[in-house]
Amino acid sequence: MDTVLTNVNMVALTPEHGYQIVSRAHIGVAQGRIVFADNGSLPACHGHPEIIDCQGALVTPGLIDCHTHLIHAGSRAEEFEMRMKGATYADIAANGGGILSTVLATRAASEETLYSLANQRLDGLRQEGVTTVEIKSGYGLTLDDELKMLRVARRLGEQVDINVSTTLLAAHALPPEFAHNTDGILRTSVKTSFQRPHKNSSRMR
Repeated sequence: MDTVLTNVNMVALTPEHGYQIVSRAHIGVAQGRIVFADNGSLPACHGHPEIIDCQGALVTPGLIDCHTHLIHAGSRAEEFEMRMKGATYADIAANGGGILSTVLATRAASEETLYSLANQRLDGLRQEGVTTVEIKSGYGLTLDDELKMLRVARRLGEQVDINVSTTLLAAHALPPEFAHNTDGILRTSVKTSFQRPHKNSSRMR
């Protein structure tokens, strides 16, 4: 072991006891992998491992965020205030807000800008203990913009120390150009989207 965490409140899930918190536990780590976790005596350690007193901190397995929209541009913070004052979502949308305002901002943003913004959001999740995250598209609503978002998501998965799963959400909302043409958006998001993404990546799902 090269690192030992002591004085841990450890979240454990075992077939025998189910979910439980083990108090005053020790966790041994070797080359980035947990090799020991118990509240008994530590096994013999070779060398001089780093000892970290967690002072009763809670240690859990990596968290999973299974539904996120990390990749987008623009801000809709003002909509919270509008909702607090009684505005409905329809009211907000009628005034140019809602999903479509984010769609327009995301379409206008470069891939680099979207990566930078999403990376900041992802870092916040990592600091909260998330180790696996699902990232949806859905704020492009054209095939090229949806694929732009998914490329950013894949790049995050390759360059950031976190597991990333991607989802194509091509029909998240009706874009302005299809406001009165639901058949058109279905043709675009169902027929075309199922053809080109698989040509771009064998891992697309």
